[in-house]
Amino acid sequence: MNLKINSRHVEVSPAMRTHLEAGLAKIRKHFDHVLDASAFLIVDNAKEKDLRQTAEITLHLKGKELFAQSHHADLYHAMDSVVEKLERQVVKHKEKIQNHHHEKSFEQS
Repeated sequence: MNLKINSRHVEVSPAMRTHLEAGLAKIRKHFDHVLDASAFLIVDNAKEKDLRQTAEITLHLKGKELFAQSHHADLYHAMDSVVEKLERQVVKHKEKIQNHHHEKSFEQS
């Protein structure tokens, strides 16, 4: 899986990259059909401190894209939160795929 990280008003450190890669490794445990991921880390000068640090991740799956966004006062907490949101979306998507291909039983009268 390719990980592309963009940022605005923040320098992406190796620790940030490692933190994101560890979070995306959790997602790959649930669903390994992730083609690539794009992350966007933003630091704004918002009035509310909780909205200053933003993390956005888009996962490109086969036939589907999943997107999540999180705001927090700390960028690492925002990254953790967005990974948790994507984990829930990936599990839900995986369940839909598995249930869709489930054999249907037909009752004959």
